[in-house]
Order: sequence, then structure tokens, then C-alpha cells
Amino acid sequence: MPYREQIPVDKGIDNTVKLLLEGYNYITNRRNKFGRDIFETRILGGKKAICIAGEEAVKTFYDEDKLIRKGAAPKRLRQTLFGEHAIQTMDGDNHRHRKELFMSLMTKERLDDISSLLESHLENAVDKWEKQKMVVVYNDMVQLLTKVACAWAGIPLDDKAVFRRATQLEAMFDSAGALGLRHWKGRISRNSAEVWLRELIGQVRNGKVNANKDSALYKMSWYQDKNGEVLNEQIVAVELLNILRPIVAVSVYITFEALALYENPQEKDKLRTEGFEYAELFVREVRRYYPFFPLLTAKVREDFLWNGHDFRKGNLVLLDLYGTNHHPDIWEKPYTFNPERFRDREESFYNFIPQGGGDYYRGHRCPGEWLTIELMKVVLEFLISKVEYVVPKQDLRYSMIRIPSIPGSRFVIIDVKRI
Repeated sequence: MPYREQIPVDKGIDNTVKLLLEGYNYITNRRNKFGRDIFETRILGGKKAICIAGEEAVKTFYDEDKLIRKGAAPKRLRQTLFGEHAIQTMDGDNHRHRKELFMSLMTKERLDDISSLLESHLENAVDKWEKQKMVVVYNDMVQLLTKVACAWAGIPLDDKAVFRRATQLEAMFDSAGALGLRHWKGRISRNSAEVWLRELIGQVRNGKVNANKDSALYKMSWYQDKNGEVLNEQIVAVELLNILRPIVAVSVYITFEALALYENPQEKDKLRTEGFEYAELFVREVRRYYPFFPLLTAKVREDFLWNGHDFRKGNLVLLDLYGTNHHPDIWEKPYTFNPERFRDREESFYNFIPQGGGDYYRGHRCPGEWLTIELMKVVLEFLISKVEYVVPKQDLRYSMIRIPSIPGSRFVIIDVKRI
């Protein structure tokens, strides 16, 4: 008879408020309390959920025979972050077929294209920054990456519309863990952006807008599902936003990247001396160390037994991203910033998961992870080699409750000068 045991339970009729009040540390706090990498809780109106962390947990979470994504993400996330009927909510062959579309945009040539676009926009930004009394890095990167994202995706964007579209795209990911005003701002922003893109897709299809055949706009407008049918304009708009929104969200990582340089000034010499090789290590450590997204959700496909516990069909499963990236069984001194930890580290799909785990092409790992890394490396090179600046006194604390987290000041620099 298979071995079974009772897992710890975070008692309560509904612990959603606890989760919101503890943010990134909700699962880790209870793992530490119970001394286990698995426990049971109830959230979202009292639904049973199994919380897991660690390398073996990641392997289980990305096993499609055990877990599915359909119906797992809370509606409030679909209304703001992902969109309805998006790739994040799909499973099986339908998911893999659409994933091929996203991965077709992640070729070396297309990654080089977006890196060049970002380099050009940063060069132009310096002229403006040199004249400004201060630069708020996060705010400026949101605007700049909106222009980069639209240009790379083949989406026309008038200069007068940049602020509006940037505000909408930011609101979608900024509302991911929010209640009240921030949540409603995200919903309203998504609705408005979907209307904008539906109209554009219609213009591509009726020949009024000519889109580059290598662009996301063209590929998604004419993408055919497994049945050979083009997607309706609403779903295409949703998936285009799943290109634009994550690119703009890299502004969060870039802000933490600037913070890491400030908090660890000794790293600048290594970056200047070792160049590209060390930049790769530095970017990985920024993505591991700082909070980005706290957890992922899935649902049990069919009953199964894992680690002595019964997972029942329909149960929610929460994977602790932040906790796994700081797990003491995986990382030595996990709360110390140390890029050197990646120098000789063996690659794994299952223990370094800032943007999810598993296989890129067949699984649910974020298709834009390579793009994120390239954009961060471009900005890192820019901050190290292209400009000088002063970091004035400011509030650089970041919340472990607010999702997504961001330094309170959004990272201010002054006296910017081109080198």
C-alpha cells in the first residue's frame, strides 16, 4: 500500500487575507514554521490549495499528467494580468501549438533586433536626462520600454500616445496582486488596450495596415490554430498584450538591477573587467535575489500521490517561486547577493525559476525569459559604460507585501552625464 501522511495545515476558513498581508513570504513563513516544503491552506473563498516549494516540487508542478492551468488562475488575474483565454490558461497540444507562435519570436535575430532598439532609445534618452534635475529610473524605463516593445512587435505608436499606452501596460502588471483602486485601474487599462489592438488587427487583416512579416503583429494576426482557423481579433489582442506587457514589466527588473549596482558597488569593477561573461552572472543573480512574482497556480488534473500526500482532482496547487529561488537546500546563503554562485552552476529547468520552470517549448516556462535577460544586459552595459550619475538620498526600501515589489523611490538618479 502506498505511503501516506498528513501534511501540515494553515488553519482558517479562508487565508486569502493572510496571503495578501504576507505577500512573497506567505508560503516561506509557513514552510519554516512547519519544517516542510508542503502544506495545505484555503484561499479564494475557502478553496483547498496545496502550497509547495523546492526542486522536486517544481518538477511535479510542471508535469502535465498531474497538473493543468485551465481554471487555475484567479479571475482577477485574468482580468488584469493575463487576459481571458490567454496562453497561460491553456494545456496540452493546444498550448504547445500556440507556444510555438511565441517561441518563433525568440530567435537570435529577433533578440538582436530588440537589443538594438533598446540601445538606440537609451542613447537618445541620455540627451534628455543630462538636462533633467533628476531621473526616476523605473518611470522612464516604463515609457522607454513601451516604445521599444511596440516598435519590435510592429505596432504603430504615435509619440503623443506613448504615455497613455505605457500607463495602460504598466497598470496591467502593477495590478497583479492588488485590491481596490490598483486592481480596477488594471482592468480598465486592459479593456482599453484590447480595444486599441482589436482595431489594429482588423486593419492588418483588411489591408489598411502593412505589418512586417517577422513581427508579432503580423504573425499573431494571421496565426492559425490546430484546426487551421485564424483566432478571433479579441484573442489576438490578448496575446499581443502578452508580448507588450511582459516587455514593459522588465522595467521592474531593471530598477532592481540599478539598485543592485548601488547596494553592491564592488560589482562594478568585476563587470568592467570581465564584461559579457560576468554580466550574465550578475543578471541571473538580480533575477534570483530580488522579488518579482511570488507564486504560480495550477489545478490537479487527476488524483495522484506525491511525497506521501494525496492530491485530489480539482485541488489548487501554489508553487512558491520566490521561496524556491531562496531555498537553503538549493542555494548557499540564499539571502546574500552573490553573482559568483552562477559561475559554475549546472543549468536546471527546475531550481532557478524567476519566470517559471520546465521546458520552454513544451511547458509553461515564460517564453520571454531570454528576451528579459537580453534587455537587462543592454541596460547593465549602459549603466556601467555609457553614463555617469549620482544616487541621492532616497527611500530605496522595497516591500515584500506589494506585488510586484519596487523600491519606494522608483530609484532616482541625478547629475547624469554621458561618458
